[in-house]
Amino acid sequence: MQLPLSPQVFAILSALVAEHAGLHFGVEHMSVFADKIGGRAVEAGFESLLDYYYFLRYDPGGPAELDALLESLVVNETYLFRELRALETMVTEFILPAVTERRRPRIWCAASSTGEEPHTVAMLLAAHGILEEVDLIASDVSLQALERARSGGFSRRAVRQEIPSFAKQWLDVTERGVAVSPRLTKAIGWRRINLMDDATIASLGLFDVVLCRNVLIYFSDATTRRIIDRLSGVLRPNGALFVGVSESLLRFGSSLICEEKNGVFLYKKPS
Repeated sequence: MQLPLSPQVFAILSALVAEHAGLHFGVEHMSVFADKIGGRAVEAGFESLLDYYYFLRYDPGGPAELDALLESLVVNETYLFRELRALETMVTEFILPAVTERRRPRIWCAASSTGEEPHTVAMLLAAHGILEEVDLIASDVSLQALERARSGGFSRRAVRQEIPSFAKQWLDVTERGVAVSPRLTKAIGWRRINLMDDATIASLGLFDVVLCRNVLIYFSDATTRRIIDRLSGVLRPNGALFVGVSESLLRFGSSLICEEKNGVFLYKKPS
């Protein structure tokens, strides 16, 4: 059953989603939003999206249902070795020097979806022989995505390029899918974290590197500014934030300094 969505109800529902998780749905996304949220509302037993909004906003069960709704709205589009040069630069420029200084570096893969990015990072660390010398945290707002990530198993779509030589020993590729060595999966600290949650993010401590790649495109400019501030706040002095190659922070007026290393742009926190 397709539930009708008026512009007025779209406005209040999309604002509620943005408030809860930061996800931005403009008017141009109204039909997609209607399909996704309508399906979830029907599944939850509602016959009106306005009634569904009031439940989400005011009912004691609203927060739990909002989390369930997010599972329908998040985009889990990622793959192994995506924008690999940035990850290699992260290891050589920030992580290896810290290990050489006999300091335990920390990496946070924020919004890591189904886990392809943190597993790629773990393979790089293992290739350098430092997997056990680094704290690697991976998080997402989606419990379903985290469950898949913790399994260490992916579909064949997770491999969209030739497997790099450093990674071959850690992967078992068959016609049915791709399995990552359990050693790597267990080395990653998996957490459910909403990037709108100031307190939880602040409690994570400081990181040498934060990866938040190909995520900011789903947020409004105002939300992006707030998220950049949160991520900047958990960077060590001289730590770095990496975003996707199609993303830029320059127009947001961040205190981070844009630098280029090995053809990769990153944003460094002043010392």
